[in-house]
Amino acid sequence: MGGSSDIGQILCRSLLSNGHSVSVIGRDESRMIELHELGAIVHTGDATDEDFVSMAVGSFAEIGEGNIDGVAHLVGSLSIRPPHAMSSEAFNQVIQTNLTSAFITLSKSCKYMLRNGGGRIVFTSSVAASLGLTNHEAISAAKGGVESMTRSAAATYSKRGIRVNAVAPGLTDTRMAAPITKSESSREAAVGKIPLNRINLPEEAARAIEWLLIGAPDNITGQILHLDGGMSQIRG
Repeated sequence: MGGSSDIGQILCRSLLSNGHSVSVIGRDESRMIELHELGAIVHTGDATDEDFVSMAVGSFAEIGEGNIDGVAHLVGSLSIRPPHAMSSEAFNQVIQTNLTSAFITLSKSCKYMLRNGGGRIVFTSSVAASLGLTNHEAISAAKGGVESMTRSAAATYSKRGIRVNAVAPGLTDTRMAAPITKSESSREAAVGKIPLNRINLPEEAARAIEWLLIGAPDNITGQILHLDGGMSQIRG
Protein backbone atom coordinates (compact mmCIF):
# COMPACT_ATOMS: atom_id res chain seq x y z
CA MET A 1 0.00 0.00 0.00
CA GLY A 2 1.38 3.40 -0.92
CA GLY A 3 3.44 2.12 -3.82
CA SER A 4 3.57 5.50 -5.52
CA SER A 5 5.24 7.15 -2.52
CA ASP A 6 8.99 7.82 -2.61
CA ILE A 7 9.77 5.17 0.02
CA GLY A 8 7.31 2.75 -1.57
CA GLN A 9 9.03 3.10 -4.93
CA ILE A 10 12.44 2.33 -3.46
CA LEU A 11 11.12 -0.60 -1.43
CA CYS A 12 9.35 -2.18 -4.40
CA ARG A 13 12.37 -1.86 -6.68
CA SER A 14 14.59 -3.48 -4.07
CA LEU A 15 12.19 -6.38 -3.52
CA LEU A 16 11.86 -6.94 -7.26
CA SER A 17 15.62 -6.84 -7.79
CA ASN A 18 16.01 -9.51 -5.11
CA GLY A 19 13.62 -11.84 -6.88
CA HIS A 20 10.46 -11.33 -4.83
CA SER A 21 6.98 -11.20 -6.30
CA VAL A 22 5.59 -7.72 -5.65
CA SER A 23 2.04 -6.38 -5.83
CA VAL A 24 1.42 -2.69 -5.41
CA ILE A 25 -1.48 -0.39 -4.54
CA GLY A 26 -1.08 3.33 -5.14
CA ARG A 27 -3.00 6.39 -6.26
CA ASP A 28 -0.54 7.83 -8.79
CA GLU A 29 -0.60 5.53 -11.79
CA SER A 30 2.14 7.44 -13.61
CA ARG A 31 4.61 6.75 -10.81
CA MET A 32 3.91 3.01 -10.90
CA ILE A 33 4.41 2.42 -14.63
CA GLU A 34 8.07 1.56 -14.13
CA LEU A 35 7.23 -0.86 -11.32
CA HIS A 36 4.80 -2.60 -13.67
CA GLU A 37 7.49 -2.78 -16.35
CA LEU A 38 9.85 -4.34 -13.79
CA GLY A 39 7.29 -7.08 -13.07
CA ALA A 40 5.13 -5.76 -10.26
CA ILE A 41 1.38 -6.29 -10.28
CA VAL A 42 -0.18 -2.84 -9.96
CA HIS A 43 -3.62 -1.68 -8.82
CA THR A 44 -4.39 2.03 -8.95
CA GLY A 45 -6.82 3.25 -6.32
CA ASP A 46 -7.39 4.67 -2.86
CA ALA A 47 -6.24 2.70 0.19
CA THR A 48 -9.11 4.19 2.22
CA ASP A 49 -11.64 2.49 -0.10
CA GLU A 50 -12.41 -0.77 1.68
CA ASP A 51 -14.02 -2.46 -1.33
CA PHE A 52 -11.09 -1.57 -3.56
CA VAL A 53 -8.51 -2.83 -1.06
CA SER A 54 -10.47 -6.04 -0.57
CA MET A 55 -10.55 -6.61 -4.32
CA ALA A 56 -6.86 -5.84 -4.77
CA VAL A 57 -5.69 -8.01 -1.87
CA GLY A 58 -7.88 -10.86 -3.13
CA SER A 59 -6.34 -10.47 -6.57
CA PHE A 60 -2.83 -10.53 -5.12
CA ALA A 61 -3.60 -13.66 -3.12
CA GLU A 62 -5.05 -15.38 -6.17
CA ILE A 63 -1.96 -14.67 -8.23
CA GLY A 64 0.23 -15.90 -5.38
CA GLU A 65 -1.76 -19.13 -5.13
CA GLY A 66 -3.39 -17.93 -1.95
CA ASN A 67 -0.21 -16.72 -0.28
CA ILE A 68 0.56 -13.21 0.92
CA ASP A 69 3.80 -13.39 2.89
CA GLY A 70 4.36 -9.72 3.66
CA VAL A 71 2.51 -6.42 3.54
CA ALA A 72 3.90 -2.90 3.94
CA HIS A 73 1.57 0.03 4.56
CA LEU A 74 3.18 3.29 3.42
CA VAL A 75 0.04 5.39 3.04
CA GLY A 76 0.28 8.77 4.70
CA SER A 77 -0.27 12.50 4.69
CA LEU A 78 1.27 15.47 6.45
CA SER A 79 -0.87 18.27 7.80
CA ILE A 80 0.90 20.65 10.17
CA ARG A 81 -1.63 23.12 11.54
CA PRO A 82 -2.73 24.08 15.05
CA PRO A 83 -6.16 22.82 16.13
CA HIS A 84 -7.72 26.30 16.05
CA ALA A 85 -6.84 26.53 12.35
CA MET A 86 -8.02 23.04 11.39
CA SER A 87 -11.60 21.96 10.78
CA SER A 88 -12.89 18.67 12.10
CA GLU A 89 -13.33 17.62 8.47
CA ALA A 90 -9.61 18.16 7.79
CA PHE A 91 -8.74 16.33 11.02
CA ASN A 92 -10.91 13.37 10.05
CA GLN A 93 -9.26 13.27 6.64
CA VAL A 94 -5.86 12.87 8.29
CA ILE A 95 -7.23 10.06 10.45
CA GLN A 96 -8.85 8.40 7.44
CA THR A 97 -5.72 8.55 5.31
CA ASN A 98 -3.24 7.42 7.95
CA LEU A 99 -5.14 5.26 10.43
CA THR A 100 -8.29 3.96 8.77
CA SER A 101 -6.36 2.84 5.70
CA ALA A 102 -3.95 1.00 8.01
CA PHE A 103 -6.83 -0.82 9.69
CA ILE A 104 -8.33 -1.79 6.32
CA THR A 105 -4.94 -3.13 5.23
CA LEU A 106 -4.61 -5.11 8.46
CA SER A 107 -8.11 -6.54 8.21
CA LYS A 108 -7.94 -7.62 4.57
CA SER A 109 -4.37 -8.95 4.71
CA CYS A 110 -4.86 -11.02 7.84
CA LYS A 111 -7.78 -12.92 6.31
CA TYR A 112 -5.38 -14.43 3.80
CA MET A 113 -2.40 -14.78 6.11
CA LEU A 114 -4.49 -16.74 8.62
CA ARG A 115 -5.32 -19.29 5.92
CA ASN A 116 -1.69 -19.84 5.02
CA GLY A 117 0.18 -20.02 8.28
CA GLY A 118 1.08 -16.38 8.83
CA GLY A 119 3.09 -13.53 7.40
CA ARG A 120 4.54 -10.15 8.24
CA ILE A 121 2.91 -6.73 8.26
CA VAL A 122 4.80 -3.44 8.59
CA PHE A 123 3.09 -0.11 9.21
CA THR A 124 4.55 3.38 8.94
CA SER A 125 4.28 5.69 11.92
CA SER A 126 6.13 8.92 12.71
CA VAL A 127 8.29 10.48 15.38
CA ALA A 128 5.23 12.67 16.04
CA ALA A 129 3.50 9.66 17.62
CA SER A 130 5.89 9.60 20.57
CA LEU A 131 7.05 13.21 20.84
CA GLY A 132 4.97 16.34 21.33
CA LEU A 133 5.67 18.46 18.25
CA THR A 134 4.16 21.88 17.64
CA ASN A 135 1.14 21.90 15.31
CA HIS A 136 1.24 18.12 14.81
CA GLU A 137 -1.96 17.28 16.69
CA ALA A 138 -3.74 15.58 13.77
CA ILE A 139 -0.83 13.52 12.52
CA SER A 140 0.26 12.61 16.04
CA ALA A 141 -3.25 11.34 16.80
CA ALA A 142 -3.31 9.29 13.60
CA LYS A 143 0.16 7.82 13.94
CA GLY A 144 -0.28 7.25 17.67
CA GLY A 145 -3.29 5.14 16.68
CA VAL A 146 -1.18 3.23 14.17
CA GLU A 147 1.37 2.39 16.87
CA SER A 148 -1.28 1.29 19.37
CA MET A 149 -2.99 -0.80 16.69
CA THR A 150 0.35 -2.38 15.79
CA ARG A 151 0.89 -3.57 19.35
CA SER A 152 -2.66 -4.83 19.73
CA ALA A 153 -2.61 -6.66 16.39
CA ALA A 154 0.73 -8.23 17.31
CA ALA A 155 -0.94 -9.63 20.42
CA THR A 156 -4.06 -10.76 18.58
CA TYR A 157 -2.13 -12.71 15.93
CA SER A 158 0.94 -13.77 17.92
CA LYS A 159 -0.23 -17.40 18.13
CA ARG A 160 -1.27 -17.45 14.47
CA GLY A 161 2.08 -16.79 12.83
CA ILE A 162 1.52 -13.15 11.90
CA ARG A 163 4.17 -10.65 12.96
CA VAL A 164 3.10 -7.00 13.11
CA ASN A 165 5.61 -4.16 13.49
CA ALA A 166 6.00 -0.52 12.50
CA VAL A 167 8.71 1.94 11.56
CA ALA A 168 8.53 5.48 12.92
CA PRO A 169 10.70 7.81 10.84
CA GLY A 170 11.58 11.35 11.69
CA LEU A 171 11.75 13.97 8.96
CA THR A 172 12.65 12.22 5.70
CA ASP A 173 13.76 13.76 2.43
CA THR A 174 10.66 12.92 0.37
CA ARG A 175 8.11 14.79 -1.73
CA MET A 176 5.68 14.79 1.17
CA ALA A 177 8.19 16.57 3.40
CA ALA A 178 8.97 19.22 0.78
CA PRO A 179 7.03 21.99 2.62
CA ILE A 180 9.60 21.63 5.42
CA THR A 181 12.74 20.72 3.50
CA LYS A 182 12.49 23.09 0.51
CA SER A 183 13.24 26.14 2.64
CA GLU A 184 16.80 26.30 3.97
CA SER A 185 15.68 28.02 7.17
CA SER A 186 12.91 25.52 7.99
CA ARG A 187 15.19 22.61 7.07
CA GLU A 188 17.93 23.88 9.38
CA ALA A 189 15.41 24.39 12.19
CA ALA A 190 14.19 20.81 11.78
CA VAL A 191 17.70 19.36 11.62
CA GLY A 192 18.61 21.28 14.77
CA LYS A 193 16.13 19.19 16.76
CA ILE A 194 17.70 15.88 15.69
CA PRO A 195 20.60 14.53 17.80
CA LEU A 196 22.35 13.06 14.73
CA ASN A 197 21.98 16.46 13.05
CA ARG A 198 20.56 15.21 9.75
CA ILE A 199 17.27 14.10 8.24
CA ASN A 200 16.53 10.61 6.94
CA LEU A 201 17.15 9.44 3.43
CA PRO A 202 14.15 7.59 1.94
CA GLU A 203 16.45 4.65 1.19
CA GLU A 204 17.05 4.22 4.92
CA ALA A 205 13.36 3.92 5.67
CA ALA A 206 12.88 1.50 2.77
CA ARG A 207 15.74 -0.71 3.98
CA ALA A 208 14.29 -0.83 7.49
CA ILE A 209 10.86 -1.83 6.19
CA GLU A 210 12.38 -4.49 3.93
CA TRP A 211 14.33 -5.89 6.88
CA LEU A 212 11.17 -6.21 8.96
CA LEU A 213 9.40 -7.87 6.02
CA ILE A 214 12.14 -10.34 5.16
CA GLY A 215 15.29 -10.27 7.26
CA ALA A 216 14.18 -9.72 10.84
CA PRO A 217 14.15 -12.64 13.29
CA ASP A 218 10.83 -14.37 13.63
CA ASN A 219 10.49 -13.39 17.29
CA ILE A 220 10.19 -9.66 16.56
CA THR A 221 6.59 -8.48 16.81
CA GLY A 222 4.73 -5.54 18.31
CA GLN A 223 7.79 -3.33 17.92
CA ILE A 224 8.13 0.27 16.79
CA LEU A 225 11.45 0.85 15.05
CA HIS A 226 12.42 4.49 15.55
CA LEU A 227 14.24 5.95 12.54
CA ASP A 228 14.54 9.49 13.82
CA GLY A 229 18.21 10.12 14.49
CA GLY A 230 17.59 9.68 18.21
CA MET A 231 15.01 12.46 18.33
CA SER A 232 12.35 10.51 20.27
CA GLN A 233 14.73 8.79 22.67
CA ILE A 234 17.72 10.98 23.49
CA ARG A 235 18.79 14.56 23.81
CA GLY A 236 21.83 15.63 21.83
